[in-house]
Amino acid sequence: MKTFIILSALVVLAAAAPPAEEPIAIVSQNADANADGSYVFSYETANGIRAEANGEVRKNPNPPLTKDAEGSEDIVVSRGSFSYTAPDGTPFTLTYVADENGFQPQGDHLPVAPPIPAAIQRALDYLATLPPQKNRK
Repeated sequence: MKTFIILSALVVLAAAAPPAEEPIAIVSQNADANADGSYVFSYETANGIRAEANGEVRKNPNPPLTKDAEGSEDIVVSRGSFSYTAPDGTPFTLTYVADENGFQPQGDHLPVAPPIPAAIQRALDYLATLPPQKNRK
């Protein structure tokens, strides 16, 4: 399912691009899907767009507790990246892992949370040293 979402996002990105005056050539392309659920794909276009991904089926480390629960004993773990150059010349590269922890993108262009203020960090460090409290009713 995650693979479908990622591929759908790539298709949407490609469809959202302004129409080119002439078709852009595919310089290289590779796709291989195996019976065990693993796959590899990659492509590169003449205008510098590159994408690659691979995936494998693994046992879910957090399987559902009951047969009725949503989830599966097997999951697909995907790793990949894509890169392109924006119209203003800015290069963009995004790498990602999609596994039991969700979609985890990394890229220099992604926003980063500000650092935790020193006073808040001291309070969090202090709270971490306290013994656990029993539930009060």
